[in-house]
Amino acid sequence: MKSIADSLKDRASIDHSGNSGAKKSINIGVVGYGYWGPNIVRNFSIIEKAGVHTVCDYNQSALAKIKRNYPHVAVTPDYKDVISSKEIDAVAIITPVSSHYELAKKALLNGKHIFVEKPFTATAAQAEKLIELAEKKKLKIMVDHTFIFTGSVRKMKQLIDDNILGDLYYYDSMRVNLGLFQGDVNVIWDLAPHDFAIMDYLIKEKPVALAACGKAHVDAFEDTAYITVYFENNMIAHFNTNWLSPVKVRKTLVGGANKMLVWDDLEVDEKIKVYDKGIDVRTKEGMYKMLVSYRSGDMWVPRIDNVEALKVETEYFTDCILNDKIPINDGHAGLRVVKMLEASNGSLKKHGRMVRL
Repeated sequence: MKSIADSLKDRASIDHSGNSGAKKSINIGVVGYGYWGPNIVRNFSIIEKAGVHTVCDYNQSALAKIKRNYPHVAVTPDYKDVISSKEIDAVAIITPVSSHYELAKKALLNGKHIFVEKPFTATAAQAEKLIELAEKKKLKIMVDHTFIFTGSVRKMKQLIDDNILGDLYYYDSMRVNLGLFQGDVNVIWDLAPHDFAIMDYLIKEKPVALAACGKAHVDAFEDTAYITVYFENNMIAHFNTNWLSPVKVRKTLVGGANKMLVWDDLEVDEKIKVYDKGIDVRTKEGMYKMLVSYRSGDMWVPRIDNVEALKVETEYFTDCILNDKIPINDGHAGLRVVKMLEASNGSLKKHGRMVRL
């Protein structure tokens, strides 16, 4: 069985650099040191072929914390110091989504590769412009779809690609908890990017339409929402997102013709369970009667690689830059997720009417 690192190498594009004198490591600048920023700084600091050069945040206490934990790292309250620095090769943008486009655009114009927190941008049009600019400047975009680098999602990908589940029937995801309310986006834009990115990675066929319904009970933004996604084949997907749940749930069910699996991300040991359960249908000759039999076999728990997803992702980003590879979570992957988010908002405004993708 291939390791996660080998799988990443296989799925990335061929090394086109052909330059034995290429850089051996890269310097990272980080803009934003709030909730997720410390994890980004920590992981880029510990991998072999990268290092954090400068971190930017307007909060002085955050800058002081950085200097205590990383004395060798420069700090600044001005993002321009990061974006314009000739010593920085790539910029990690870990800020609210409303600021992603302008920061990413300026970084690309200054010749920096970009690593952008999910969701990629606030609109599909912004994402398309950044992709065009990056391709023109021959720079890399990676969107921080961290979950696709977890051992669980990699194992699910292997099971689906190896046709263990058979033809897929449904993808059912629940991501709910009590809070945390966001001040600038609704529950779909906060929680669904994870699951949209996972589904986009796992399933080769791309969705063609979706419908969303939701309600705002506490604030101006929807805090409870349900999205149904349609494919051209027999596949259907459903997403339950909720900030008002009394319990935290992170569970996904994928049903196929041969087998079905359950992924519970909150489980410590048995995160994925594969069930040999299903329905066998046949039609009795000469009769308009469908005969249904239920199949119930064994349940098994596959072994999952126990690695920190963000460490794998930051190493992969570094490798893509140094060896001129196209990331699996590039700007186009980010765009597909943003299109689903944008369509979800459009459907919400139309009271659940279907929106084409």
